[in-house]
Amino acid sequence: MTLQADTIATIRQSWASILGVSAEALARGAERVYREKNDSAVLMFVSLFGTGILVGPSWAMEAGRELPDSELVSHAKLLELSAPYGGRALGEAKLYFNDSAPMLPSPNAQASRARAHAVALETACPAEDAAEVGLSEMDNTFVLLNEAETESLPLAGAGYDVWEEKLAHLGALVSPASRRSGLGSQAVAIAQKHAVDAGLIPQWRVHVDNAASIKTALRAGFEYAGAQTTVILKN
Repeated sequence: MTLQADTIATIRQSWASILGVSAEALARGAERVYREKNDSAVLMFVSLFGTGILVGPSWAMEAGRELPDSELVSHAKLLELSAPYGGRALGEAKLYFNDSAPMLPSPNAQASRARAHAVALETACPAEDAAEVGLSEMDNTFVLLNEAETESLPLAGAGYDVWEEKLAHLGALVSPASRRSGLGSQAVAIAQKHAVDAGLIPQWRVHVDNAASIKTALRAGFEYAGAQTTVILKN
């Protein structure tokens, strides 16, 4: 399965708006796009469908012109470049997208939309995992519950925020006791279908070291489109 041309065009346009760069440059597949922003709180490099986008202060633009995308996408390289300016680690992530609605398990699972269940699921998970996903703060959440118990217990959940009115930025969280059960993928499918039915393009951003999340994205039919690497600059 490959992303449709209209999907790719919309993703490029949306990210051009997010980064404040020329949509036309991304649309024609320019080799490199630069946005000089001397008051930026971050130095960021995004690779999207083969086009590199560098956003940051003028010193970063000058240094970046001498480096290939393969180096700028490295978190270590951005930290090296920004060290004299107080650069601090934020992260290196992969970007995946999908433009088709998944087949839901039969019978379809019932998912709670209540924020309280998303909060309860976060409480049941390691704090680091909960913070990375931020499920309870998302615009739309879907939490699978264990209805066999007297008290409904959250097992797994997924949700999404809407970016630029076109992208559904997805995330998923699974309680430790429910991992490797397929419930995470089931929750993602529910959120993904909801997004596609709403006319949105599902987007999955995952840290490069999170192998489990990458597998979840691939199982859900997401396709790799690029990467986003960011360091925080001293104010």
